[in-house]
Amino acid sequence: MTLNPATPAFLDTLSARLPADTLRRPEARHLEEPRGRYAGQAAAVALPRSAEEVAEIIRAAHAARVGVVPYGGGTGLVGGQVMTEGATPILLSLERMRGIRALYPEENVLIAEAGAVLADVQAAAAEAGRLFPLSLAAEGSAQIGGNLATNAGGVNVLRYGNARDLCLGLEAVLPTGEIWHGLSRLRKDNTGYDLRNLLIGAEGTLGVITAAALKLSPIPANAGTAIFTVRDPEAAVALLTRARDAVGEGVSAFELIHRQSLEFLAEKLPELRQPFESHPEWCVLIELGLGKGQDAEAALADLFEQAMDAELTDDGVIAQSEAQRQALWALREHIPEANRLIGSVSSHDISVPISRIPEFIPAGWKAIANLDPSLRINCFGHLGDGNLHYNVFPAPGRSRADYEDLRGDVKRIIHDLVYDYGGSMSAEHGIGRLKVGDLERYGDPVKLAAMRAIKEALDPHGIMNPGAVVV
Repeated sequence: MTLNPATPAFLDTLSARLPADTLRRPEARHLEEPRGRYAGQAAAVALPRSAEEVAEIIRAAHAARVGVVPYGGGTGLVGGQVMTEGATPILLSLERMRGIRALYPEENVLIAEAGAVLADVQAAAAEAGRLFPLSLAAEGSAQIGGNLATNAGGVNVLRYGNARDLCLGLEAVLPTGEIWHGLSRLRKDNTGYDLRNLLIGAEGTLGVITAAALKLSPIPANAGTAIFTVRDPEAAVALLTRARDAVGEGVSAFELIHRQSLEFLAEKLPELRQPFESHPEWCVLIELGLGKGQDAEAALADLFEQAMDAELTDDGVIAQSEAQRQALWALREHIPEANRLIGSVSSHDISVPISRIPEFIPAGWKAIANLDPSLRINCFGHLGDGNLHYNVFPAPGRSRADYEDLRGDVKRIIHDLVYDYGGSMSAEHGIGRLKVGDLERYGDPVKLAAMRAIKEALDPHGIMNPGAVVV
């Protein structure tokens, strides 16, 4: 499918159909992505204020066969928000559509526009005595529309699920410019194909999410946070099993952290207070959220005693205040920032069956060492749901540019190994443009054919986020 560039004539025609100041020149932030590997292009950025204005933009682009790249908070890590080549598109930013349209505490439902920042949605839920549990490092700038478009994960997936599991209904503009009014608050609705789940995770290739009905939860009456050393990933998995056996779904988060993470934090963010005098080889950050009459700190203390008796741990810290809890979480939440300051050779957002993680991690170390023993690996992530961030870094004193010729080999080694272990090379960040080739290599051919058929049926001109996900 051949697209046309967004010419001055097209922009003039579009501008005449929209309120003043809807079209602007793109700012630098609109053409960048966090890791600095891509530089995008765009003739203009459209800043609509309503679903109707979004529909007007999409109808014009569909008629003129001009590409549209949806832009959320700009926090995506796989290049889904930047188009680097091809006919010059327009960017579509929903940053003006930030409203909380409705809140139904008795139903545990909140309706937010797609441009609402995740942290603002969390705050609105909290004001109503409810919890919106999606939580990730970029929550201060990531937008709900982008979270749903990428099916974002984060630290609470173990208990509450991905973004997909937290959405009941959508309002969206389809590639022909029609508005789907699907903001259902129903838990049960078996009326045919599930268009909601088709759009969630599609990364803007099948339409633009403009609003969502989000699922809320009660705020846990008694929360507790702890960090325990563990001798190795096998011990971490054993500890996870014990924790879930003890409190069931009360385990909200269970994060695995390697010594390399703590060393990077000490090097690049020394102001962060670390809980141990020396860096343990491995540790786990645990969050419990229990109901009334249950004592989360006591449950963590009991878990620690069990782990000591089983020789799974030899040290730990249980937060005694909200300040201590936040300090422990600050370590985990700043690992990506420290990684960025170091500069990775290749980063991998992967998932592996939990029981196979203890085998996978050392197998990856061995494979990368065989390629170049100077490379360092920082392995951390959401052990509770099998999602690891398995990132490879240059040797001390060297930069990622020194290893650019190895970058493709590193990625291939890790992703091949992931699939040998029955895993996925995209756990929570999506495909974007960075992983299109990986999807072709590792994806099931029947699934890929079905994806292409869906794309062609809904977006016959191929205007929606061209070059992302499926080509």
